[in-house]
Amino acid sequence: MTMTPTTGPAAGQMVEIDRAVAELARGEAAWAACGLAKRRELLERVYAATAEQAEAWVRAAVAYKRLPDGSPLIGEEWVSGPYPVLTGTGALAASVRALEEGGSPVDAFSTVPAPGGRVAVRVLPHSVWDRLLLSGFSAEVWMPPGVTAETVRSQAGLALRQPADTAGVGVVLGAGNVTSIPVLDVLYELYAHNRVVVLKLNPVTDGLLNVFNRVLAPLIDIGAVRIVTGGAEVGNYLVHHPGVGHVHMTGSALTHDAIVFGTGPEGAARKKAGTPLLQKPVTSELGGVSPTIVIPGEWSEADLRFQAEHVATHRLHNGGYNCVAAQVVVVSSDWTQKDRFLTHLRAALAKAPARPAYYPGSDARVAQALASYPGAERIAGRVLIEDLDPAEPGPALTTEYFAPVLAVLELPGSVGEFLDEAVRTANEKFAGTLGVNLIAHPHTIAALGPALDEAIAELRYGTVALNAWTGVGYLTATASWGAFPGHTLDDVQSGIGVVHNAVLLDGPERTVVRGPFRPAPRSVLHGELSMSPKPPWFVTNRTAVTTGRLLTRFSASPRWSALPRIFASALRG
Repeated sequence: MTMTPTTGPAAGQMVEIDRAVAELARGEAAWAACGLAKRRELLERVYAATAEQAEAWVRAAVAYKRLPDGSPLIGEEWVSGPYPVLTGTGALAASVRALEEGGSPVDAFSTVPAPGGRVAVRVLPHSVWDRLLLSGFSAEVWMPPGVTAETVRSQAGLALRQPADTAGVGVVLGAGNVTSIPVLDVLYELYAHNRVVVLKLNPVTDGLLNVFNRVLAPLIDIGAVRIVTGGAEVGNYLVHHPGVGHVHMTGSALTHDAIVFGTGPEGAARKKAGTPLLQKPVTSELGGVSPTIVIPGEWSEADLRFQAEHVATHRLHNGGYNCVAAQVVVVSSDWTQKDRFLTHLRAALAKAPARPAYYPGSDARVAQALASYPGAERIAGRVLIEDLDPAEPGPALTTEYFAPVLAVLELPGSVGEFLDEAVRTANEKFAGTLGVNLIAHPHTIAALGPALDEAIAELRYGTVALNAWTGVGYLTATASWGAFPGHTLDDVQSGIGVVHNAVLLDGPERTVVRGPFRPAPRSVLHGELSMSPKPPWFVTNRTAVTTGRLLTRFSASPRWSALPRIFASALRG
């Protein structure tokens, strides 16, 4: 979707936008008058509304994604829709309460040293529920080198440290793929940046308008939020509106550049000259080409099969229409088990449930990949590209296909040599910096020792996941989510700024997620401290719908009596 149309919005749409911006300009005063207690109470009402709307939310998402009745993929809509909004509002409300009580949102979390003179905030597990429901998973938010633990605690809270100092009217250009993104982005603009918000829905998600209006009703009623719909011409009019002071978007780098600089030769010239068409501050969460680095080791056949399904999930979750969907698997050409792993990967791609290509342009992007790699293999409607030339890998490393296309890049070397080369390649040859996955056997992790943490520190990505999908970082409300810091408008890569970040940390560098190498019960039999079975976000999970619904209901009302049904469903998956 570009934002420089040949025709403008209809007169009625312009009136609607003008009215929304004017109402928000008045609503800003009401938002400024809301103290911390009132803001927390509004979050609690959004939380309750999300719980009430969860079924309708999932039905609307299933309808626009055209998922068939009974498909296990419907579980994705529970886990990536109302569930993270419930956990996000709950965690954000806890941060507001900490500030109310004169403390810091970080007071409830521990800080630990991280490589390179960094401080990390341990954000997962945080509660007893985390330890039970996400056994074996952990997450840390790493701050930039030199930032002290004292500074982290004193600066946490961001704009909520001075809630009366509001920052005008902002626009959120909503995502069309993952349905929790628009709501979470609105909440972050309001609470982290103190901006009232007009949310412009992606046309793909217009079917969620009524649900979002009900979920955000507490904030709409006080004049802090407005929601509008329309195509590119409406978005263009809105972002250039004189009453709007800031724009936040989710999408691709191409869409970002079209909005910021314009399209065609004129847009390219503006980008080269560093003279944006959109003369306003812009933050963004954009995609890219995410790698999954498979570190060689001695794996059992069950390990090979499970991790192949893991990698297939990295690519195929939500049909491949995720900003952080892994597009290239990086393996060692010298790994003796490489061929067995790739055999299992092909089987996992074939076994994953079929789904419609609901996202606009998907078929064209698949065709583009096939044209670039004529030898690519078609597997159950998916594309697998092998035999990439490491010296000239082509567009698979630089073009975000945003479709069910997966490539395999082989690099030489044993464990240490391969890891060094894979890190260098990920940093230097891949487009984007949103997320990178690492998979390694526990024995390999132990053998690498500090070298593995150093490799994680060297990777320039906003989320690094070891034996977990980076999507777990997205689902962790207290973690930061966004590109590696340092990008600019004319070289935006995977975006500028972060979202989620419910602890309201000031300037986080990255999130590091770790998970179990094996699912339970094999994890226990091999001495891993994890009771987690196959996660519900796996595309091969057979009970994902039931588990996702139960997890969402539990997040709306945590209680011990609900745990047995969740565990039983998860184990059957």
